[in-house]
Amino acid sequence: MDIYLIKLILAHLIGDFFLQPNSWVKDKATKKLKSGKLYIHVAVHIALIFLVFLSFSVWKVALSIGLLHLFIDGAKAIFQTRKNARVLFFIDQIFHFYTIILVWHLFFNGHLDINYLNDIKFWILISSALFLTMPTSIIMKVIIAKWLPESDDESPKSLQNAGKYIGILERVLIFIFITTNHFEAVGFLLAAKSIFRFGDLKEAHDLKLTEYVLIGTLLSFGIAIGIALVVKGWLG
Repeated sequence: MDIYLIKLILAHLIGDFFLQPNSWVKDKATKKLKSGKLYIHVAVHIALIFLVFLSFSVWKVALSIGLLHLFIDGAKAIFQTRKNARVLFFIDQIFHFYTIILVWHLFFNGHLDINYLNDIKFWILISSALFLTMPTSIIMKVIIAKWLPESDDESPKSLQNAGKYIGILERVLIFIFITTNHFEAVGFLLAAKSIFRFGDLKEAHDLKLTEYVLIGTLLSFGIAIGIALVVKGWLG
């Protein structure tokens, strides 16, 4: 990747996540375009570009990034509500990175290499990882539904759908570990989950629940390991 693009991304990360206090974020959300913190935040981003490049010759780049950042953050402040704040955060970051790449392309003649999109290995990896998310969750639910303990209702002590997302994350991590030849990390993951689950199962005093959790965990790990080994062998 081009060093100029790396520097622009670094400046953005420092400006948005290290040098932007929560008080500034709240001030922008409350006062919208009247927030002085919005303009200070943009000025920080401009200054950071000069800093990472150690040169004032990039003033056109810095000014372009600053104006685009002001436009994006201003639009976010105007349209943000409590309900859409989470979604707008990700949309905001996507637009920031898009404008960074655009400015990099215009001022440094940068070009992203996307030849990997024509590589069958890339699509095999993406398809396999995707299969280990929701499709595998549904398949497992069908398989172990008959063993579901009667007392396994939605508990107020448990986060909504937490088990499903924990399973998805563990399977994707296992897939990554095995396809990158880090088999030892799989054992570490299993040990870590066992430790955290031990307390819950000990307090539950429910043999059926314990067996249900063990079946689910082993099935989840087994499917992930199996898919990862098949893909690894296929790709060589």
